Amino acid sequence: MFKSIHKIYFIVITLLFLFVKTNAQQTITRDSVVQLYGVIMTADSLRAIGGASVIVVDKGRGTITNNDGVFSIAVLKGDKITFSCIGFKDKTIYIPHHLQDNQYSVIQLMINDTAYLPATIIRSRPTREQFERDFVSTSIPDDAYEIARQNTDEAKRRVLINSLPPDGREAVNYQLRQQANKYYYAGQLPPMNILNPMAWAEFIKSWKRGDFKRKKK
Repeated sequence: MFKSIHKIYFIVITLLFLFVKTNAQQTITRDSVVQLYGVIMTADSLRAIGGASVIVVDKGRGTITNNDGVFSIAVLKGDKITFSCIGFKDKTIYIPHHLQDNQYSVIQLMINDTAYLPATIIRSRPTREQFERDFVSTSIPDDAYEIARQNTDEAKRRVLINSLPPDGREAVNYQLRQQANKYYYAGQLPPMNILNPMAWAEFIKSWKRGDFKRKKK
C-alpha cells in the first residue's frame, strides 16, 4: 500500500514538473520573439533601396523591402540578420540577447559595391579592304531555325540512319519481327519475293538512293 502511494506521488510530481517546464519554455520562446523593422537606404545619398533582401541566417526565412525601402519581419533574440542587394555590399547585424523590448528598429545604410572590369581597347581596321575581308569571312553561328532545318534535311537523315547503330527499341522490334516470321512459316518454305512487284519497287528505290554503295572507311 505504501509503495502504491509512493508511486502515485512520484507520477503526480513528474507531471507537475513537466507542465511547469513546458510553460516556462513557451514563455521563454514567446518573450524571445522580436519584431524587427526598419528601412534600408544608400549610404551616400540616403535613397531608399527597394527589393533588398533581409535574410535570417541559418533559419531559411526572410523578406524583402518595399519600394520605400521599408521592411518588417519576426525574428528571435540572438538571430543573425543579413541585408543584401545587387550592387551593394552585404551587411550583417545581430539581434541583442538582452533586449528588454520585443521590438527592434534599424536604419541600415548600404555601401555601393563597385566592380572594376578590365580595360577594353577598340581599334579600327587599317584599311577598308581588310574590313570587308574580315566581315565576309566572319563565321556566324547557326540559329535555332537553321539547326532545325539541317536536322530535318533528307540527305542528313539518310546519313544518320546508315551511320548510327539501332537503339534498344529498334533492335527489339527487329528481333520480334524475325521471330514472328519464323513462327508464321514454321513447317513450310517462306515465299520468294523475286516475283513480288512491291519488293522490286522497294529495291529500285533503294538502288537509286545509293543504299547498296560500298561505304568508305
